[in-house]
Amino acid sequence: MFKRLVDIGTPVTFDFEGRPLTAQAGDSLASALLANGVLDFRQAPEDGTVRGPHCMIGNCFECLVEVEGLGTRQACRERVRDGLKVRRHSGRPVPGEQP
Repeated sequence: MFKRLVDIGTPVTFDFEGRPLTAQAGDSLASALLANGVLDFRQAPEDGTVRGPHCMIGNCFECLVEVEGLGTRQACRERVRDGLKVRRHSGRPVPGEQP
């Protein structure tokens, strides 16, 4: 499992599929989810296989999640914030949204 070596930020609480999780302010959403044991972020639309972060720099789109009020986001490029509500991406394209 992934874990933080040093706590350097202010703790925040966010929601992942109804489950409260904690992170440090300023963490990427991907790193916060990984640190909380969440490894599968979405399902591939082609065959339903589970997908998770790969590059962690915004090139691959494997870490797509759905953020309440913002839609589909790359978890590696989204900062975690107190009260954020997140769920796994369904794997299906959302009309009018860019990945």
